[in-house]
Amino acid sequence: MPEPSGRPIRADARANEDKLLAAAAAAFARDGAGATLKQIAKDAGVGIATLYRRFPTREQLVDATYRYETARLASRAQDLLGGLPADRALRAWMSEVLDYLATKHGMAETLRTLLRSDRQLSSLTREQLTGAVDEFRRAGIDQGVIRDDVPSADILMALAGATLVTGSARQRPQAERLLDLLMDGLTRADRGRRDGP
Repeated sequence: MPEPSGRPIRADARANEDKLLAAAAAAFARDGAGATLKQIAKDAGVGIATLYRRFPTREQLVDATYRYETARLASRAQDLLGGLPADRALRAWMSEVLDYLATKHGMAETLRTLLRSDRQLSSLTREQLTGAVDEFRRAGIDQGVIRDDVPSADILMALAGATLVTGSARQRPQAERLLDLLMDGLTRADRGRRDGP
């Protein structure tokens, strides 16, 4: 994110911003709407003036945190695919979506206002997350472990539905079970038996 003047952000300012956004995501997931800017600055290891210089309002911090977390989650596809078969990578990513939603839930009131006023933000989120699902899907099809007849947008919608009905932290075990059911529907019945009868 460039400075308001259009000049590139300095490396130390970028590092502080990343620390602030990571701390904000953790605070919103942990404390919900009760997360304070003072605590976020403390958790990031910076002064409150640094936070206000970068994010003058709570709304700007929520907006930046949401964008940061969405981009971080979308970028995880390549990391997970680098170390796991596509079906297991997708399932691991789905668990990370639950963590992402915990952060989003903590920002819910402010975020609803932002999404209503900025339709492009909602479209960008959907585009980024659908792109991540598509990476898993294409890799899974190539590896013969994920069905080729379910579009990425449908996978994301099914994931959204499963997480919508299990939105609280105490429902996490149930959410994980629903994600297992979703994966059972997405994986090929003959996976692991491609070379045999």
